[in-house]
Amino acid sequence: MEYSTQAVKREIYLQGQDKLLGDVLTTKQFSEIYEQYFDRVYKYIYYRIQNQYEAEDICSHVFEKVISNYHKFCEEKAKFDVWLFAIVRNTVTDFYRARKKRFHFSLDSVTEFIFPKPSPEELAIRDDVHQALFQALAKLRDKERNIIALKFAAGLKNSEIAELLGKSESNIGVVVHRSLRKLQKILETGGLKDE
Repeated sequence: MEYSTQAVKREIYLQGQDKLLGDVLTTKQFSEIYEQYFDRVYKYIYYRIQNQYEAEDICSHVFEKVISNYHKFCEEKAKFDVWLFAIVRNTVTDFYRARKKRFHFSLDSVTEFIFPKPSPEELAIRDDVHQALFQALAKLRDKERNIIALKFAAGLKNSEIAELLGKSESNIGVVVHRSLRKLQKILETGGLKDE
């Protein structure tokens, strides 16, 4: 999974540090936001979409929305992470609504951490593990898959997920715990046990 940020960085640099984007966001501020959040935003979108090119396109739309809606951000209402991931989640929802598809979940990012620089044998194992995890995730409810994606792909804290979804932090913790236990049981009954 490769993606390039060079074109966007170059465009920001060429536009100058003090030019306003939208109503209140300068190119310097946007550059800082982009640098800090791009990886997390992209990973979350990729987990949900499972297509590199569509994920890159949606990621671009998200940052366009950040520029055009930055004037609406209010620190008193929500932390920036929560505001940003509300935009991300809504953009992914709009994508699926437009395509009338069911939400999907990808584990490429997780398996990259589990299996760095794989050998051919490891590639075969990764494919088996990936397939087993994907099948197990498909058995979870949409709410559970979304919370797992926000937790592990986007790297949000339980409190941030709770704020984003309008739930209590303890409820999110319970859903994460139960979802992980469900996944473990599904994987164990499917023959994929941690040895």
